[in-house]
This record gives sequence, structure tokens and C-alpha cells, in this order.
Amino acid sequence: MTPVRISAIDLVTYTPGLAALLVDAVDDGAGVGFLAPLPIDAAAEWWAGQAADIRNNRTIVWVTADHEGVTGTIQLRPATMPDSRHRAAIAKLLVHRRARGNGLARRLLATAEGFAGASGRTLLHLDTRTGSAAERFCKRAGWTESGSIPGYATDPSGVLQATTIFHKNLG
Repeated sequence: MTPVRISAIDLVTYTPGLAALLVDAVDDGAGVGFLAPLPIDAAAEWWAGQAADIRNNRTIVWVTADHEGVTGTIQLRPATMPDSRHRAAIAKLLVHRRARGNGLARRLLATAEGFAGASGRTLLHLDTRTGSAAERFCKRAGWTESGSIPGYATDPSGVLQATTIFHKNLG
């Protein structure tokens, strides 16, 4: 499964699959900004709301899919202020439970990192729930832990959790 960058127009086609992927992630306990249970229509509405940012290159989205549908996604959110154009944030790295264990998350991350570097970005950052599988993945992927913030966000069940901030220098 090769990550494919999607446009705002493509987003219309991919929204149902991306919504199902987001619901799967929340159902699995991922701390991605939503509470469980996440209705599929709310997930689809959130994805549809990303169109303007995709159109204006404030969010760059890659998707992977197989014969069953969307298997993964990642977002790169370039900083836009004049003093910050050297950096970008990684967001919404999601892999469907049925597609895990084959290096897909690593391919998605490498795609976003490669694009960021080729676009002149030299610093990336992201955050993830402390103690999660995602935190362990970031460490294995060569990201540097910058610190932790207690009580940063709730998990899908509504319990406050700490987040760990990571960064990666591309230069």
C-alpha cells in the first residue's frame, strides 16, 4: 500500500473511508481528539471540514487503501507564520486495526517526513498520549521526546491523560 496524497476534490471520494478509519481509531482508544462512541456521520463531517485547509495547503493528507477500503492516513500541517516556515506538525497518523503489523504506519510517516524535507521543512513535531503504543512507535521511528504535559487531553472515554511531545530534525 503506497500512500497517495489527496486533493480537496479527492477528499469527497475518500471521506466515507476516512470516517470509518477515524471511528475505528477512536473505538480502539486512540487519543486523536474525539470521544467514544464517535458517530460515523460526525467523523465524516470532521473530514469534510478539512477540505479548505487541504485546498490551501495548510494540511497535506496522504491515504492508503486496499480492496476493503481506507487502511491509513497521515497529515502534515506546515507552519505558516514567517518565523516558522521551517517547521511542520504531524497529525492524525491512523492505521486501521485490520491493516496493522505490516509497516504501514512507518511508510506513512516516512512519506510525510520526506515531503516535509523536500519542501524545505527542517523541523517536525507531534504529540501523542503518554504510555500509548503511538508513543513507543515514535521512539522506534527516531523521534526525540521533548517533554510531557500532564492532563493535556481526555482519552476517548473522557479520562484526562498526559501527552508526550516529540520532535525530529530533518536537516
